[in-house]
This record gives sequence, C-alpha cells and structure tokens, in this order.
Amino acid sequence: MERRFSKTIERAQTSAVRDILKLTQSSKVVSFAGGLPAEDSFPTEAIRDAYERVFARGKGAMQYGVTEGVPALREWLTGFLADKGIGTSVDRLLLTTGSQQAIDLAFRVLIDPGDVLLVERPTYLAALQSLSLADGRAVEVDSDDEGMLPDDLEAKLRTHRPKAVYVIPTFSNPVGKTWSSERRRALAELARKYGALVIEDDPYGDIRFDAANRIQTLYEHDAALGAASGDDGNALYLGSFSKTVAPALRTGFAAGPADVLRMMAKAKQASDLHSSAADQLALLELVTGWDLAGHIGFIRDMYRERMEGFVAALKGGPLDRLRWNRPAGGMFLWASLPETYVAADLLKLAVEEGVAFVPGEPFYAGVPARNTLRLNFTHTPPALVPEALARLSRAIERYSVEVYS
Repeated sequence: MERRFSKTIERAQTSAVRDILKLTQSSKVVSFAGGLPAEDSFPTEAIRDAYERVFARGKGAMQYGVTEGVPALREWLTGFLADKGIGTSVDRLLLTTGSQQAIDLAFRVLIDPGDVLLVERPTYLAALQSLSLADGRAVEVDSDDEGMLPDDLEAKLRTHRPKAVYVIPTFSNPVGKTWSSERRRALAELARKYGALVIEDDPYGDIRFDAANRIQTLYEHDAALGAASGDDGNALYLGSFSKTVAPALRTGFAAGPADVLRMMAKAKQASDLHSSAADQLALLELVTGWDLAGHIGFIRDMYRERMEGFVAALKGGPLDRLRWNRPAGGMFLWASLPETYVAADLLKLAVEEGVAFVPGEPFYAGVPARNTLRLNFTHTPPALVPEALARLSRAIERYSVEVYS
C-alpha cells in the first residue's frame, strides 16, 4: 500500500550526523563525527545510586507529573543558574526532554509557515531540522570569529522582521567559537529594537577550559537592558545536563519570558505531556547529594587535555592543508580544507581508511562552504587519536592524488 505523508515531513532531511554514524558502526572506524561526550565522564555509580534512592521512596516517581517539570528540581535550578549570573524563578522555567526539545518547542510556538528565523553562518544542524518541520525559513547572518556582524544583523532584522534570532554564542556547534561581549550586547540591543526574541542555546557553556575567564550570556546582557525598562525580558535561555552529567537523563530546560514559556508548555502538553519524572527526580537526587561543580571541573580538565592532545596530533604532512580554530571550550574543532576540496567526497575516502568526520555542508542554511568539516575531540580515547588522524592524513593525500592528479 502506498502511504501518504505530510509534505512537511517529506521535505525534512534526515540528520547528516546520524547518517554518518550508520556508516561508522564498524569497530574498525574511529569516529570524530558524533557530538558525543566522553563516556569516561559519566558518573555511572552516582546516577545508579540516585535512581535507587528515588525508587526506595515508593512508586510516585512512576506517576504522571506536571508539564513544567518537577517543582523541586526547578527550585534547585534557579539557584544553580543564579550562581552563574542567570536570574530566573520557578515559574519562568520549563523542564524539557533534552535541550533539543526546548529548541523544537520554541520554534513551534514562534514560527508560522514561511516565517524567517535568523541564524549564524554556520549553525546547529538539528536546529535547522526543527525549523524545517515548523515550515520556517532560516536566513544566515554573516559571522566571524566574534559572532554575528552587527551591520548585517541589523540589515536582515530590518528586511525580514523575524520573530526570533537563534544562536549558540558559547563554544558553538559546529564551529566551537565564543562570541565577544561586544557582539552579544549588540545582538541583545538590536533584537529589542526590532522586536525579535533572542533564543540562546547554551549546552556547552559550562565546559570552559579556563573557568575564571567567563563571558556573560546573552540572557544576562538582555536582562541588564530589561532592568531599565522593567520588562519580562527578551531572551530565551536553553540549557542541558547532557554534556555535564549524561545524555541518557534527557533533561534540558528553558528559562525566559513567562509568556513564551506558557506557550511552550502548551505545545509540550500536546507533544509528550511532560518529561520523565523519574529522570528528573534522579537528577535532583544526584545534584543535591553530590559535587556537581567538582564533576564539571573534572570534565573541563579532561576535555582540555583531549583538545590539546588532538591539536598536537593534527599537524604534519597532508594534515597541514587543514586550517582550524583552537576552541576555548566545548567539544568541537572546525576545520577548512583548500577551497577547491569537497569534504563530503573526502569523507568517503576517510571511511575507507577507517576514520570519520562530519562535512560542514549540512550546517549551512544558505550557500555552504563545501571545504569545511567538524571534528569532535571529546569522545575518542586519546590513545586512538594519533592513528585516527594518520588515517585522515592518508585520506587527504588520496583525495589530492585522485582528484587533482
């Protein structure tokens, strides 16, 4: 029987990252493709103990709960965010099934078919997927290493009058860059001027290799502007515990204007009623009886060492044809090949050699830079990195010979 599906889902693209992961199931392939945290960082025993304490108190954790999330966890989260300078309250927090759901809900309540969303160039692939399912249209804002270029941002705000601007200003996915304070302030000011909500996606912000060198979030910049006018804010801040605790807990959150969160809660009711109360209660048990700050410090140190080892090995021979950034945190390194190279074609040879990465092309909403690629430096055990990069080097050499000889 021929099935008829919605035009929206038929137009939607599958995740390029997930498709690549299917190609790398062989144990012989070392993958730098997935946005995966190090499994060595997962506090498995502490999580197991937290679940045991939750279930020891009875069966309540298995019951339905409120859409907004477990109140006690939201109460704890207000203090956790306040310690980072992010002021909010229990009634201005929505717990979600990972921050990916928070992105999806935000787009669902803001975007009508044909609406424009302004994004960085390049931007997070799964955000583009969510926007596609909302029938929205992404318009790129020219960006450099410090963030969106204010002149181009204002021109596109004026031309398109979008309802929102979506950004990852701290250790972005895929580029790994960090916006300057000046660019954050410029976006906060311009978004208010043109009536566009700022959606700040911050899943990597805690993984700053130099913990003392913190930059204020866009949410904080907007709050400073809002304090003068006494409004409810113009920034939606999205976060997650997937990178600092474990992805399987699937607990993210959104903080921001009360009217936006009310609409997101309404959309969430239609989606899944609420996220897992058992997972939220286990997370609450974990963070209230355990040194989360110390664990985040452990992850910072581990990832800094892995990044330094990775970039030390990313040189010599054909690897010198790559141009790459040195991230100050997060999980990704963004690299460029010579302009005539096509990273998607190189990937085929790389997989044959036994290594994988993500071509940069799917991260662009507009005309892509086809010579770019994203490398994850957190998941692969350090002992495997030199050999894996040697395989990448061989693939680059093969590509050069086969395409240009």
